[in-house]
Amino acid sequence: MGLPQPGRVLVAEGELAARVAELGRAIARDYARANPVLVGVLHGAIPFFADLMRRLPIDLTVDFVRASSYGAGTTTSGAVRLVVDLTVDIADRDVLIVDDIVDTGLTLAALKRAFEARGPRSVRTCVLLDKGSRRLADVAIDYVGFSIPNVFVVGYGLDYDGLYRNLPHVAALDGV
Repeated sequence: MGLPQPGRVLVAEGELAARVAELGRAIARDYARANPVLVGVLHGAIPFFADLMRRLPIDLTVDFVRASSYGAGTTTSGAVRLVVDLTVDIADRDVLIVDDIVDTGLTLAALKRAFEARGPRSVRTCVLLDKGSRRLADVAIDYVGFSIPNVFVVGYGLDYDGLYRNLPHVAALDGV
């Protein structure tokens, strides 16, 4: 069997741009005077994070973390590891975690707990894609780009074993 290939487009490039602009307006309104710390979750959130950040006409600080719950392949291991930690002190700050997708919710819940233990004023979440049918962890998502069905997706930062992050849209991965 060959390498799985991107198939049906679930979210087109134009839909992504329009929704990111909407999310930017909502976040800018909610954080108008807060100077939040936007925390991007590497590597999948990079395109979404960059586009969203450019849509925020507010003072903000940027940092990144890298969390891992996947090895090679398409299923979570269930164990969340923080591979790269924050470099910014978030005590008494408003934090917005920006991630590409929430599936089981285990990674996002673990990040939120870890950050809340550091004494921030608030911790909220923003995800591009929500695969709610797979949720195992009870985690609040404050800003959602799109709800998607239970299919493995690639593109716009999301990958399959390191491939397909550079697609300008989100597509189902055929053959998995």
